[in-house]
Formats: sequence, structure tokens, C-alpha cells
Amino acid sequence: MDTRDLSGQTIYRAGRGIEETARELGVDPAELIKLSSNENALGPSPKAVDAIREHAETLHSYPKASHADLGDALAERWDVDPAQIWLANGGDGAMDYLARAMLEPGDAVLVPDPDFTYHAMSVRYHHGEVHTYPLAEDDGFAQSPDRVLAAYDGERMVYLTSPHNPTGSTVSLDEIEAIAERTGEETLVVVDEAYGEFNDAPSAVELLENRDDVAVVRTFSKAYGLAGLRLGYAITPRAWADAYDRINTPFAASEIACRAGLAALEDDEHVEAITDLVEWSREYYHDELDAKTYESGGNFVLVAVGDASRVAQESKERGVIVRDCSSFGLPEHIRVTCGTREETKRAVETINEVC
Repeated sequence: MDTRDLSGQTIYRAGRGIEETARELGVDPAELIKLSSNENALGPSPKAVDAIREHAETLHSYPKASHADLGDALAERWDVDPAQIWLANGGDGAMDYLARAMLEPGDAVLVPDPDFTYHAMSVRYHHGEVHTYPLAEDDGFAQSPDRVLAAYDGERMVYLTSPHNPTGSTVSLDEIEAIAERTGEETLVVVDEAYGEFNDAPSAVELLENRDDVAVVRTFSKAYGLAGLRLGYAITPRAWADAYDRINTPFAASEIACRAGLAALEDDEHVEAITDLVEWSREYYHDELDAKTYESGGNFVLVAVGDASRVAQESKERGVIVRDCSSFGLPEHIRVTCGTREETKRAVETINEVC
């Protein structure tokens, strides 16, 4: 007996961790720094860590109360109704929920190219078709209304990413609204704001006050440093009051994840520290790298290095793990996460030597 035909499914290949890279190179893991997965350079929110310890003995209980409490807290944070908050197992889980709520088999979704792999993967998992709109290096990889709408053909969903992974480009509220205005009444514009805390641009959540054709995806993985817990959420139109209960996996956000999320929301000091560090690190990359960099609203910078595979490999051999963007369709670029000050300086020195 075989599975259904999965040949059309893309495999998500996460960046290799320090331990496995150390084994590959035969070195002490302490000699390596990992700047390939856009993780929080300062680690998890300390308040979240305390909450995890405090609630570890409640793991025998389903997270009904904590789930509701986190939904209420996020609703207050974003000034929306609690029913508009769809908690999920990571931001990717929130994308799955939106696809589950929106797509009939064969419906099409428009995504940028290059793009974060999981947008298209989620569509295909839910028997949808993936269409793309190209981003161009010569205009800063902008997701402009003209570029998006030139490719639009009535798709059920349109993905925008702000800041965009892997390029770092952002989309303004005016541009998002222009796209929503000029797409069909049955098209949902999904704005992935996984890196939203790292720039000062207003969130597309503001548009939900007057629109029912925009949804926003957010995560606790980046600014709050909870990537290992897998906690994210979608903020959906107010009219979708009962849809979440119909498509939600039972308690997809765990008790520990919800408790950690509640604590992290109160840890403004940690968020301020990492956003300040990211701002410094981005500027250092832009100023000190002997290669072209691109303006970024995320906790990473895209760098044009010529032969990304070679630069990534030789940087790794020198102890600095960066992301070869060939898998994004950018074989001449690497993506470098904003590290600590020490890590950022070492990354610049290493990349400059290799280039």
C-alpha cells in the first residue's frame, strides 16, 4: 500500500543546527556560531522561561484556560475580538488554518517568488494550486501593487510578506490596501508579519477594522525567542466568528506554549533589547560588509556574494553558519541573521575574508 501521490510536495529543509554541523566538521560546537535560521540572538524571553518552569507540573491538563487567556491577551494587544485570534502550532500552523478555512480542492493561491517555502507548501497540503508573482532585485524585491496585480488572476488567497523572507523588503499599509481593493471580493490577502517587531511599520491588523478580506499571521518565534515551542497565530476578519472552532486542531497550542506566550507578551524589556540589537546589527552589516546588502526590516540581511554555495560552505568551515539562498532561487546571495555584537563582527570578518 502506498501513500497518495506526494511527488508534487516541496520538502521543507531547515538550516542545519550547530551540533550536526560540528559533527560534520569534527569541531567543538562552541567554536561555531549559527546565523542561518533567523533565531533570537538573545535567546527566549526570561519571563517565558520562568513561566515554563512554573507550569511544568500542569502538563497533565489540556490547555483550555491558558488557550483562552492567551487569545484574550492578544485580542487586547491588537484591539480585536478574541474570536479573531486563531492560535496555532507556530506561524506555519496558522497558515494551515487559513488554507483549511479558505480553500476548496483546486483553488489557487498567489505567492511571491522568491518566498518562504511554507506558504506554497501549506497550499499544496490542502489540495490547492500555487501561482507566483516574481520579485525583482533591481527594484529591491518590492511587493508592489503593480507587480502583484500583474500576476493576479482571481486567486482565492494572495500572500504578502512584510518583512519579506529572505530579502527583508516591507509592504506599506497603503500598498496592502491597494492590493485588497483591486482583488476580487472572494480573495483573502494574507500578510505574513513573522518579523513585524523588528521594524517600525504599522501592522496590517489596522486594516481589519474596516475590511473583511485581509488576515495577518504573527509568531512568537522571532522577537520573543520561542521558536522551539512552536507558537503562532492568525488575526482574521471579524465576520469569521465561528470558523476557528470548525477547523481548529484540538489544543494545537500546548499548555506550556500558551503559558510562555502569556509571559512573553509582558516582557517588553526583552523585546526592546533584541530589537535594539537587531537595528545595530543590520547597520553594521550594511556598513562593514564588502558586498552589496539590501535594506531589511527583519532580523537578517540579504547579501550579494556571487557564489552563495561557495561562500556559505567556506564561512561554515571558518565557524560561521549562514544561509545559502540558492534554495530560494537566489544562488548569488546569502542571508545572515543578526547575531550578538560579537557574532555580528565575527560574521562580517569571516564573510569579507571568504569573498
